[in-house]
Amino acid sequence: MLAAVAHTGAGSIWLWISACILFFVPSALCVSALSRRMPDEGGLYVWARESFGPWHGFLCGYCYWLTNLFYFPSLLLAGAAMSAYTMGARGAAFSESAAFALPLSLGLLWFATALNIRGLNLGKWLGNLGGLSTLATGGLIVVLAAMAWRTQGPAAPLDWTLHWSWENLNFWPQVAFAFGGLELGAVMGAEVHDAERTIPRAAWLSGVLITGFYLAGTVGLLVLLPPATISPVTGLTQAAGAGGVLLGLPWMTVLVALLLSVGIFGQFSVWLAGSARLPLVLGLDRHIPAKFGRLHPRFGTPSTSLLFQACACTAFLLLLHAGENLRSGYQLLVDMTVITYFIPFLYLFGAAWKQRRGWAAASGMGVSLLALALSFVPPGSAEHPWLFVAKLLGGTALMIGFARFWYGRPAAA
Repeated sequence: MLAAVAHTGAGSIWLWISACILFFVPSALCVSALSRRMPDEGGLYVWARESFGPWHGFLCGYCYWLTNLFYFPSLLLAGAAMSAYTMGARGAAFSESAAFALPLSLGLLWFATALNIRGLNLGKWLGNLGGLSTLATGGLIVVLAAMAWRTQGPAAPLDWTLHWSWENLNFWPQVAFAFGGLELGAVMGAEVHDAERTIPRAAWLSGVLITGFYLAGTVGLLVLLPPATISPVTGLTQAAGAGGVLLGLPWMTVLVALLLSVGIFGQFSVWLAGSARLPLVLGLDRHIPAKFGRLHPRFGTPSTSLLFQACACTAFLLLLHAGENLRSGYQLLVDMTVITYFIPFLYLFGAAWKQRRGWAAASGMGVSLLALALSFVPPGSAEHPWLFVAKLLGGTALMIGFARFWYGRPAAA
């Protein structure tokens, strides 16, 4: 996400700031309030169900779950593309090759699924390692940028003016999406110690760190590379390479690629585990087949949900790349992620409005509606813009239609 935003130029810093003020802060306030009032496991699903009724609760939980089925493949593709740089200059040629990225993404997907079926005791260590690796990557990029600035200044003049274009409009919903995740802890509320206090406190602490990370990382990328040359998929490794060449540290690309690969895989493992708890709750409420609510007899994990997620992600990885290059296929996955993500946020902010959260709920609702509309704007890299939009429209209609069909059928045992 840092690379995708930096690609639009130095003015993109205002996108981060506006998303923080208009979306992140309202999200933190609303999640904190709803977590205190309804701390049960299920988070968004429970809030929508209690505020608007069973069907709306189901649609909210279903869309949020589906969000991750689109997000996981895009995250894996980014990780696979960046991992190519661990092979040095020869590997960089594979960084945007679907023939390289797709098989590797599928292998990582099924490995993480097997790991999470074994339980959170194993998966949490990978998540912690991933978080540390991501912070280390951001720190290295900032250090390289500072040294490069002292040596020769920025790679291109920094224009802090935000130049509006259709491409920038397409990226803004993804910037708001990058500030999401506060609600994920509430999904596993029953598994969090003292959820009423822990979740709000974690939300504010993580928000400060995340905002600082995004701002520093974006500026660092723009110091090391001209905006037009930054790849939305592999820009961080490109920046590390540029900084390494300038400072006589040729191994820097490999190091950053390794850290990014570990960081992305760790992040993926955490989201995989968290999202599997939503079908668990939906299964227990008998909105979907009850077997989704069953736990593994040995490990006590939602194994059915995890396996279903892996199969769905495999299908999305293969189908959405049909007729597209790697960048456009990646963008399709990101846009479908954003669309399915902000539908549940309409419910989140609607529930918060009913709890008298005023301006926070209104601001978050406005950003969510704008993000949904702008997600249908095709990026400049799309080879067939109308086909790109048709896939998004068709996918969204199919998603909601299937939700209604599934909800209307009696859940099988």
